[in-house]
Amino acid sequence: MKTKAVRIYGKNDLRLEEFELPPIRGNEILAKVVCDSICMSSYKAAKQGIGHKRIPDDIGRNPTMIGHEFSGEIVEVGEKWRDSFMPGMKFSIQPAINYPDGPVGILSAPGYSYRFIGGDATYIIIPDEVMEQNCLLQYTGHGFYPAALAEPLSCVIGAMHACYHTSPGSYIHQMEIINGGKMAILAGVGPMGLAAINYVIHRKDRKPKLLVVTDIDQSRLNRAARLYSTKEAAENGIELRYVNTGNLDNPVKALLEITGGTGYNDVFVFAPVSQVVEQGDAILAFDGCLNFFAGPGDPNFRAKFNFYNVHYNFTHIVGTSGGNNNDMEEAIDIMSGGLDPAGLITHIGGLDAVIPTTLNLPDIPGGKKLIYTHIRMPLTALDDFSKKGKKSPFFRQLSEITRKHNGLWSIEAEEYLINNAEPV
Repeated sequence: MKTKAVRIYGKNDLRLEEFELPPIRGNEILAKVVCDSICMSSYKAAKQGIGHKRIPDDIGRNPTMIGHEFSGEIVEVGEKWRDSFMPGMKFSIQPAINYPDGPVGILSAPGYSYRFIGGDATYIIIPDEVMEQNCLLQYTGHGFYPAALAEPLSCVIGAMHACYHTSPGSYIHQMEIINGGKMAILAGVGPMGLAAINYVIHRKDRKPKLLVVTDIDQSRLNRAARLYSTKEAAENGIELRYVNTGNLDNPVKALLEITGGTGYNDVFVFAPVSQVVEQGDAILAFDGCLNFFAGPGDPNFRAKFNFYNVHYNFTHIVGTSGGNNNDMEEAIDIMSGGLDPAGLITHIGGLDAVIPTTLNLPDIPGGKKLIYTHIRMPLTALDDFSKKGKKSPFFRQLSEITRKHNGLWSIEAEEYLINNAEPV
């Protein structure tokens, strides 16, 4: 079967190509990709080429497919897996498979390391190790985009689970955020921050009593407040506050005052900015945990940390990158149960939009850029549907659908797009 895919050949060298996939072997699965959410990690991989830890050294000769936040449906199943999977099954993939015998060892991942599997493609071959590591996950919910966004949600879930605390006199780490505690999400209204807010508000088993979300962009704060309102949070037992720290003379003092001077039990840093990291350190409570979530592109990234507080106030830091299988399964379960991640999505595009979007991702405002791989369509902001609809019946209908859904992407919009957009 032929596929069309975006492959990486080196630094800033991405190519959209059509080529023949080899026949699947008895331990492989042929699948159709429906949509892929472009991640900042793909931008970093494109910029670093073989300097990226998940990219093989020989991509100049054997290019790999990019895109790791994707969903689709199974087309054909090799004999080994016919008792576990079947054609027509919708799926999502946990890309951090950590398979020791993969192309680049333990860091191997679909979307970086493999020639025939990546989210920015029409058809892919899922290799044996993905199933062996239980990383091919069934999705039983409506549509496809929620499953594509399960991977970024799993990263947030993993970050929450990775926080830890101690009790005075005990050196046993108690994993998880403090239930009923005080939480801050700094630089928290980008795509991943929005996912975190959504998860925190709707989580059933554990949540903070106070959640403070900061940023320096008021328009993004306003959008976050519309999507995840203080009223909705209150209905779920959380006092939610959005704070523009760019307008404050002393952000640390102001943030501490919100807590009554106690500080925050759990602080998440969603931007690789030294000032934000240091701000997070300064607002930690006794035994507070700072989770440095944002992955820096600079291997020499540094920030100051108060080690007096580490020693006497038991403050500590943890970093997480991605989620594990349990996190992904939790994300899939939440999505299948109806949690809608549509608020993360601000742009829609076709397979032809992947390369310019990936290479320019930091300069494109908004949240998640969602790619539908079987259509041709320039990357388009949801907010621009109405303007484009003045000349295009296609965009006019998309505009009407998104307006009906409070300006958000939806299963209805997805179905219309798939059935009416120009094929790739």
